[in-house]
Amino acid sequence: MTSTRGPAVGLDALDAAFTETVRRIGASLGALYLLAPREPLLRLDVLYGAPAEFAAPWLRVPLEAPAPVADAVREDRLVWAGGHEQLARAYPRTAVALPYPMALAAAPVTGVRPWGALLLMWPAPRPPHMSGREHGHITTSCRRLARLIEEAAGHGVPPDRDAPPRVVPAGRAHQGASPDLAAADFAERLPGGSCAVDLAGRFTYLSSKACELLGRDAGHLLGTLPWQSLRWLDDPVYEDRYRAAVLSRRPVAFTACRPPDRWLDFHLYPDASGISVRIVPSGAEPAPAEAPGRAARLAAPARAGRLYQLTHLAAALAEAVGVQDVMDLIADQVLPAFGAQGLILAAADAGRLTTTGSRGYAPDVVERLDGMPEDSDLTPAGRTLSTGVPLFFSAPEELRRGYPDAPVVSGKQAWAFLPLVVSGRPVGCCILSYEHRHLFPAEERAVLTALAGLIAQALDRARLYDTKLDLAHSLQQALLPRTLPAVAGLRVAARYLPATRGMDIGGDFYDLIGLGDGAAAAVIGDVQGHNAAAAALMGQVRTAVHANAARGTPPEQILSSTNRLLTDLAPDLFTSCLYAHLDFARGRATLASAGHPPPLVRLPGGLTRPADVPPGPLLGIDPDAVYPHSDIPLVPGLTLLFYTDGLIETPGVDLDDAIAHLARHFAQADDRDLDLLIDDLLKKAGPSGRRTDDVALLVLRRDTTDGRP
Repeated sequence: MTSTRGPAVGLDALDAAFTETVRRIGASLGALYLLAPREPLLRLDVLYGAPAEFAAPWLRVPLEAPAPVADAVREDRLVWAGGHEQLARAYPRTAVALPYPMALAAAPVTGVRPWGALLLMWPAPRPPHMSGREHGHITTSCRRLARLIEEAAGHGVPPDRDAPPRVVPAGRAHQGASPDLAAADFAERLPGGSCAVDLAGRFTYLSSKACELLGRDAGHLLGTLPWQSLRWLDDPVYEDRYRAAVLSRRPVAFTACRPPDRWLDFHLYPDASGISVRIVPSGAEPAPAEAPGRAARLAAPARAGRLYQLTHLAAALAEAVGVQDVMDLIADQVLPAFGAQGLILAAADAGRLTTTGSRGYAPDVVERLDGMPEDSDLTPAGRTLSTGVPLFFSAPEELRRGYPDAPVVSGKQAWAFLPLVVSGRPVGCCILSYEHRHLFPAEERAVLTALAGLIAQALDRARLYDTKLDLAHSLQQALLPRTLPAVAGLRVAARYLPATRGMDIGGDFYDLIGLGDGAAAAVIGDVQGHNAAAAALMGQVRTAVHANAARGTPPEQILSSTNRLLTDLAPDLFTSCLYAHLDFARGRATLASAGHPPPLVRLPGGLTRPADVPPGPLLGIDPDAVYPHSDIPLVPGLTLLFYTDGLIETPGVDLDDAIAHLARHFAQADDRDLDLLIDDLLKKAGPSGRRTDDVALLVLRRDTTDGRP
């Protein structure tokens, strides 16, 4: 008895606390997202104030997605958008799919560990700023939700990753209420109204006059969706007005023509329990405030929910960078949006279909399908690609007629084969599959066909990007030192991290040059830009410095010579550089700088300061530039930190303050393992997942072992 009762009690308590939070804060919609086990994504668990289908584009939100709930969890902060304009600036993808006046907040739900996020939405108008009291109430409520989740987990009730989201009732809604109760609610909302629909869009009450105007009796309409029972309302414009009323909680209106020529005005008045609808002949009374005028009819009707899903997916695909991004996006958003369980994304390559990615298939099945000829009899993928016509199979027997082995191989029960074609050129095939028979109505086929065009464009861009990225990375890795030479009396560690924007490459470089006779040289630099040109120029600078250093040229002359070379090349890119000559016999380090941040010097006792190096001009600007030098003692136990500005630069922070901040961390860090020291500095410098600039670090420690130079 206890084991069967525990889960229900845990979920009931969680749902009750969630519902109370949404109502007490005055939000019209709420959603609770929980972190999925073993996956970096958030899954919608509970929804309040709207039908589940409204949340279809956001049933699963990857943690790295540019979305309010993802940012709230990833950055452990409350995210606030006081209006649609602010939402559009911060989260354009979300704003495109929610084009309604509203405010939004997302807060992390954290206890002993992060559990997820709470999403709240308010209708406009409301104050654009969140009050301290609201902030405190949301924070307290999130802690309470976290405790309830932990209690449920303690009773062995882990989140069910495959369960659909629970929808809790809002307001005074009566699920399956009788017409008398629905009419009572309706009367409370709007005197003399005509009909009522619940938040899911179903008729719950119709007056006799409403039935007369709509041309159907109540028995045929109660419990149905208007756009299904009244075909002349089957238009995305009208469904969009209903969605606008539910999400914005503001009155809206539209005009529709009941065949053959009778125009009717529909006035929608929403609240938390449903929508009161007044239907009058067109022109009989004014529309509610801010209602749109008569809408032009679209040529082909389609569900507004599907259109918003398509809009949301289009915005997301436009932001996808690499092929893996496209694959993850399709798997995380397209599959749940269309109820599919399997996905194979294949690219056309020299007459074969190469599997780019898959979900919901066993590895042996993916291996068998990978690299098959386009004219294979095992699957219709090649056929749909050669003809450019999508193919839909609602049951295994339909597919078995032309491809007898296909159902046996995959074990699926329904399939959609979508050709990916760009400007008449086939680039691949997207296969959606279902574990159960699935009908593909004309509307869904049209949306999937349109979606295939968006996926094709995104995949083609992503493949081109990945190709350029691989070439640029190969170039950069060839130019950076694979290993650093062993120098007696010196411990060394280095690290390079690319920027996370652009092509993930840049012009930062480092090098250590053994000069023999108890000497070595260390160099670090930063070429402007994050592209292949920057990487190529970096290679030229590093080669020039290395060649001059090998001849024993003093640091200031090395920078002067390299500067003249760059001004002759006129690359339109400027370079900072710091060069240090380490003379172990004399116990001195001679440094010269071309506009580069000064290295940090840590003495054996822990005292840390920036080295006093007078900076000269950047390389590549003035061919006659002069580069002064300075000396520092190279005592045993001394540690030098060379770095590029990507490690310290933060918008709005003074550079000297940033260097001082880094020096404090460097002074406190454990320097017994230099690689761990670099890890610590990178961690304290800021989040590694989002770097706007590349970073290079080079750490040198003068060994204290006796007998060394």
